Amino acid sequence: MLLVLSALAGCAGETTTVGDPQAGGAGGCGPVTATLATSDVTPLPDRPQPALPVTVDSADGQRVTVADASRILPVNLYGSIAEIVFSLGLGDRVVGRDTSTTFPSAAHLPLVTPSGHDLSAEGILRLNPTVVITDQSIGPAEVIAQLRRSGIPVVFVDDQQSLPGVSAHVRQIAAALGVPAAGEQLVRRVEADIAAARVTPSGKPLRVAFLYVRGAAGVYLMGGKGAGSDAMIEAIGAEDAGTAIGLSGFRPLTSEGLINAAPDVILVMTEGLKSVGGVDGLVRLPGVAQTPAGERRRIVDMADGVLLSFGPRAGEAVRALARAVTATCR
Repeated sequence: MLLVLSALAGCAGETTTVGDPQAGGAGGCGPVTATLATSDVTPLPDRPQPALPVTVDSADGQRVTVADASRILPVNLYGSIAEIVFSLGLGDRVVGRDTSTTFPSAAHLPLVTPSGHDLSAEGILRLNPTVVITDQSIGPAEVIAQLRRSGIPVVFVDDQQSLPGVSAHVRQIAAALGVPAAGEQLVRRVEADIAAARVTPSGKPLRVAFLYVRGAAGVYLMGGKGAGSDAMIEAIGAEDAGTAIGLSGFRPLTSEGLINAAPDVILVMTEGLKSVGGVDGLVRLPGVAQTPAGERRRIVDMADGVLLSFGPRAGEAVRALARAVTATCR
């Protein structure tokens, strides 16, 4: 059940240092929205020309031949596949988008996920894509099967959401689209950016809890080891509160668990924060007000299509998150 995963700006090579969580006073604390320095993706300077046909191993066990990349449909739960395709310089070939693909250069494209994150076979077939790039985070499986029966090549990439996984996704997508050299160029850029953005903690690290909340749906979860949020939290030199109390993946949020986790900062997605009535509504959730973060209203939100997308802008996302977390108390 897919419940989840619906800037200290510096020069390259610079390491950012996060201060002690007790720095600053309670009066200087408060909620902050983490935002990227630029809202759009940055494509490679030279537009690649796909060398096709290619036959690749799809992550679902199929061997898939791609003969035409003139009409690409990149879709998944996180928006990361579209971000990679645009960053490769192939954005002018993309014909549709998923709900999580919200960056400006793709925002005009028609949605193929009209019901949140469920693919519409009719909507996809209407766009006449020559190749679909996706992963196991989105479905339903019947739609994928229907697309393949219609003759559309569907290539799956693995759905590991992590900072190290970004490079693997870039290589898989570039190979499927016949632009492996452009893929290696993008990998070098992404890896250098992530390395430059990583933070070295100074003193006792901040403890940050990621809460996945959807008030209208009654979904309240806390992230732990392997949730993806832990990778972002650790990248900014902080300690993941869920991991610290033994959680793995996403687990139901309880007041006892949150109080025991004792986060200095609570991290949420922007739309999730809105769904519970903003910061005031979040602090009213059981246990939140009894944490150091709740007492000092140290709440950080970040756009849903950025925080856990793990695409080519991952380094920028780490910088933005570090800046916002340290800005909650000065």
